[in-house]
Amino acid sequence: MIARIQHKVCGTSTSFIRKSGFCLLLATGVFVSPAYADQWYTGSLVSPSGTTQKGVLNVEPYSSYSQPLGRFGSHGQTLPATHPMQRMFTNSTLWKYGISENFSIQVHTIVNYGWKHNDGHSHGPQAGDMPVDLIYRLIRPDPTRYIPAFNLFAGMIFPTGNYTKLGSSQDGMGSGAYVFRFALTEQSTYTLPGHHELRLRVWNWFRRAVTSAKLTDMTSYGTTNGFRGYGQPGMSGQTGFSLEYGINQKWVLAMDLARDWANGSTLRGHDKSGAYIHKTGASETDWQISPAIEYNWNARWGIIVGSPFYFAGHNKNIQASPQFAINAMF
Repeated sequence: MIARIQHKVCGTSTSFIRKSGFCLLLATGVFVSPAYADQWYTGSLVSPSGTTQKGVLNVEPYSSYSQPLGRFGSHGQTLPATHPMQRMFTNSTLWKYGISENFSIQVHTIVNYGWKHNDGHSHGPQAGDMPVDLIYRLIRPDPTRYIPAFNLFAGMIFPTGNYTKLGSSQDGMGSGAYVFRFALTEQSTYTLPGHHELRLRVWNWFRRAVTSAKLTDMTSYGTTNGFRGYGQPGMSGQTGFSLEYGINQKWVLAMDLARDWANGSTLRGHDKSGAYIHKTGASETDWQISPAIEYNWNARWGIIVGSPFYFAGHNKNIQASPQFAINAMF
């Protein structure tokens, strides 16, 4: 998600970007040129980053708190939050290692602690499912020719989180299914008047479960004691872009705009009375904007602070989720 990449991984515009964002800047009278400055970045809150340098370990721990503020209904209307409200602390850490100049491996570990009034607390911190991705740089950036960096992500989300035979519904942090995922990302950087760097990222994620989860009793799919059956999360994805504007070498303003979508989970089996259940949950979408500010002590250490804000969607909670992350390279 975050990569402090200087000119070595920062490209500039493709023909698509030239015809849209680049030409838009020219049309408004703002001249942009390929970036050459050694700008320091931490990265935006949401956007995935590309490969890291060969032999470099990038570690990025995130801490966040989330609480529902309301809900988007089935027709996009804004509804009040339902009570009791689900609250959660999350610590997620991104581990990325550069195997070669164009090839990296990334592991994402997640730990959650949730609680809800009259529904108890998690039995201690609970590990979530763990994504593991291989990242390949398809196109190396060439600022002089306005060629950006393009990266391909391909990986699997491993079902490491608790999902079945739960002691409390607050312990259900996993799906129980192996989920394949891939993404295509683009990154380009420009120098604006006054020698301020502007970095653009564009990405598209897609996720699909390749196995089902065997479910027993209370599970993360909302079943209760006595249930026996199977569940599978629906397809999901995210599309977005981010902008990072360098105030100076150390301070950066960041903003993500992204759309999330997910098909409903499928559940089939028998409840404790023997009745057969086969249902698919409602699909959901949301639009989010995530402003943040970055501070970088040097080219290898930085911090980012910000929060996503959800402004449209359907069948989705509206949440406040302030967060911060430290980015370090070794």
